[in-house]
Amino acid sequence: MLEDIKKTLWATADKLRANMDAAEYKHLVLGLIFVKYISDTFAARRAELTTRLTNPADEYFFANATPADLEQELEDRDYYKEVNVFWVPEPARWESLRAAAKQPDIGKRIDEALTLIETENAKLKGILDKRYARAQLPDGKLGELVDLVSTIGFGDNPSTARDILGQVYEYFLGMFASAEGKRGGQFYTPASIVKTLVAVLSPHSGQVYDPCCGSGGMFVQSEKFIEAHGGKLGDVSIYGQEANPTTWRLAAMNLAIRGIDFNLGREPGDTFTRNQHADLRADFILANPPFNISDWWHGSLTGDPRWVYGDPPQGNANYAWLQHMLHHLKPTGRAGIVLANGSMSSSQNNEGTIRAAMVDADVVEVMVALPGQLFFNTQIPACLWFLVKKKTHRKGEVLFVDARKLATMISRVQSEFTDEVIERIAKTVAAWRGEPDAGEYQDIAGFCRSVKLAEIAQHGHVLTPGRYVGAEEVEDNDEDFASKMQQLTEKLGEQMAKGAELDSLIRQKLGGLGYEF
Repeated sequence: MLEDIKKTLWATADKLRANMDAAEYKHLVLGLIFVKYISDTFAARRAELTTRLTNPADEYFFANATPADLEQELEDRDYYKEVNVFWVPEPARWESLRAAAKQPDIGKRIDEALTLIETENAKLKGILDKRYARAQLPDGKLGELVDLVSTIGFGDNPSTARDILGQVYEYFLGMFASAEGKRGGQFYTPASIVKTLVAVLSPHSGQVYDPCCGSGGMFVQSEKFIEAHGGKLGDVSIYGQEANPTTWRLAAMNLAIRGIDFNLGREPGDTFTRNQHADLRADFILANPPFNISDWWHGSLTGDPRWVYGDPPQGNANYAWLQHMLHHLKPTGRAGIVLANGSMSSSQNNEGTIRAAMVDADVVEVMVALPGQLFFNTQIPACLWFLVKKKTHRKGEVLFVDARKLATMISRVQSEFTDEVIERIAKTVAAWRGEPDAGEYQDIAGFCRSVKLAEIAQHGHVLTPGRYVGAEEVEDNDEDFASKMQQLTEKLGEQMAKGAELDSLIRQKLGGLGYEF
């Protein structure tokens, strides 16, 4: 049901875009969805309070209250704050905007509503994108968009509203990433990769950090994981950082919609030069940094305390990210990072030396090779690095998992991991770590193998799983054997015939020169 709603909404919204650039349009649509959401949850909370304040059996009952008393009581902000609901002033409520949808100044009205909401809610300061008055949409299209968003039924129950809206928001993010092509994928990590990171790390409590959080997908999946495993959202606190100001806003809205408390730093900023969480030591770090960035270096980073294992090359940030994550982990913490495949084997400009130092320090826990075509925007093959500050199990060993053949194609150009595959990878890692109820770990040729550091050193500290897991064993049955023999015999026959042909040609040529044999 929800799938159909999402598809219909997207098709209509995409049609209204006319020829506006998807990257620009995205902010208009997602911003409106956000306003509708906070307005709906506010209205739902208000309705709930009205019922409770007038119900003698309820702890909130307001005895002998006149309608004016009730009205005043409903204005008490604490009632809304305690359930993580934003305060929405009258002119900014969705009904007011919807009523003015057909007015020529609807864009200006939406901007003013956003300014009001920000003024009333410190948490949203600087987060809402006030770009509606200058939106380059044909006449009337913005009003139609307001009407379209009005049809998203978020219902009277705030938690259902939150869920539906969160899903619509996430679906739109993904669709915009497709529509924008190359650039869109920068802020959007495909869900199955995020799910894999989350399943292996299992962040159930403590501090969760993403130093390049894009639109916040890692946090959203962490939230789903925690809830699916019977935990409470309040058990984790979320820390993030993002350099791109518009993406930083998307992340804040994405988290606010879900009622997740977050700290994305005071402002958008570069993680290396303007680290917003310098003192943070997290329990879990999940990240998908942009691959192979070459223009990341700044002179102020020379001798930075984060470069414990060696100075990262100025032309590639991969090893800067890995060391930044390790620096921000608690002694018991774990990190999962998506990086380009080159990071597992490159020995250019000190990268090999840093990798060797990390392996020898035993901070590399698991390496996973990923299939191609998982990302919207790049054909660069990727891998997952899992790092720990201090191993408690399997000291001096690294688990290699080769998942390159486990993808399912979902379109001509894109693949993903099914939930079964993700569970298989997560269970393999859990068993290897010796976690309770995870079963016995076993090496499986072609899929996974636990390797001692000495063997990795023999391979020049290259961390590509394919080097270590070997080829999968193919079961030989008679039928296979018979058909293989048939093929081999045919091939041999062809080659012998070709050989005989060449022999006679050589005899002939030599004979022509007077050398017969």
